[in-house]
Amino acid sequence: MYNIQKAVSRLDYAPKLKEIELTDIKKGLGVFTPKPDKPVSFAALKATLKSAGYVLDAAEITVAGTLEKEGDSWVITVTPSGQKFLLEGPNAMAGTEAGSPIEIIGNWKTVGQGTSAREVIVPAEKKQASQRRISDGVYFVSARFAPSEAETVKPLAPIRVTSPGLTVYKGGAITPRLYLIRQHLGPLKVNRQVMDLSLSYTPSPRVQLEAEVPVSRTSFHDASTSDSDVGLGNITVWSKYRFFRKVKTYGDRQAAARFGLELPTGKKDAPTLNAPAFVRQQLTPINGGLSPHFDLAFSQAGGRIIFGGNAEAIFRSERDGFRMGHEQRLNTDFEYVLLPREYTKPGGELFLILETTFVHRGTGRLNSAPVPGSKATEYYLAPGLQYAARPQFVVEGSVQFPVVRNTGPLTLRTDVNVLLGVKYLF
Repeated sequence: MYNIQKAVSRLDYAPKLKEIELTDIKKGLGVFTPKPDKPVSFAALKATLKSAGYVLDAAEITVAGTLEKEGDSWVITVTPSGQKFLLEGPNAMAGTEAGSPIEIIGNWKTVGQGTSAREVIVPAEKKQASQRRISDGVYFVSARFAPSEAETVKPLAPIRVTSPGLTVYKGGAITPRLYLIRQHLGPLKVNRQVMDLSLSYTPSPRVQLEAEVPVSRTSFHDASTSDSDVGLGNITVWSKYRFFRKVKTYGDRQAAARFGLELPTGKKDAPTLNAPAFVRQQLTPINGGLSPHFDLAFSQAGGRIIFGGNAEAIFRSERDGFRMGHEQRLNTDFEYVLLPREYTKPGGELFLILETTFVHRGTGRLNSAPVPGSKATEYYLAPGLQYAARPQFVVEGSVQFPVVRNTGPLTLRTDVNVLLGVKYLF
């Protein structure tokens, strides 16, 4: 729902983003006070919400100004914007004199287009205030909206699984994540700390662009040797296209295709160790060279339960004669919104998450020759928690551990993978 606040804040007459409040998510209600010196437009509000994927059903507005008569019509003029509002309906100013200061509450709409457009208020019965001397201005807008092609009412929150969602239209997200990984192969013990920084931007309601930059520190030891090293991993650039969206009031279904290109930017020098060359290469921050990624993701949300999954294929190329095997991955994501029990405003959501990962890795290569014993088939579980402290800020963490490991004698085995991360929407 931050997507709505972000969209409204782009209007010339909108206040600061933090002053746009969503008061009831289930009913789709939001309120804000426009800038006093800017003319307002119902049509502009409707258009900006539509561009973000929401339908503006109706809006109520509170206006204070001077009552005037133009021909057979009553209008209210407000300052300092100088804007005029045409009054319509059976409750439009019966028994009130021209020149009177007045406050009106009523349904709001725009009639006409371009230079002939006029803002119209249909005063609500029993909501018209008595005549009183007050400052002119537009004091309050209450809007009712419904989702169409935008982010769902309840945000999808996978941690390790690809989400088909697009974060914020004409905005994006910064997501730093820390991975703490422990591996082994016989007497060889390996510890990795990987800091992965992801930056995404959504230029349209269907497209998202992303870049992912990993930096890795690897330490290892066996019976006779210990060492550590730090290096940049392969940077990956992504583009995502959401091709399916079906929305309902309190949930949705969506699907997206994602293409990534892993660039040969990472450190490639293997450490000195009394081990086969293919094992030593696995201690670098890379798995090969230029590698395309193909990904399909789907999710379904309803009430407090969210389910999703994605299938990914990675085709690896050699870099200086080394690459891991091509990969096929299948991930699933199950989420339950534990808190709040009464869900009326965005923020404060606590998600219980269980993710699974199945990965099959083919035969690797060294100096263009297949490496026997380099295949792997693994299945992992990853329980986690995610807390949306505010609509813009999320804290998350999960622990991934193996359930099935069928790996070759030259492939490092992962014992545990702890993920800690935050996400900030802008």
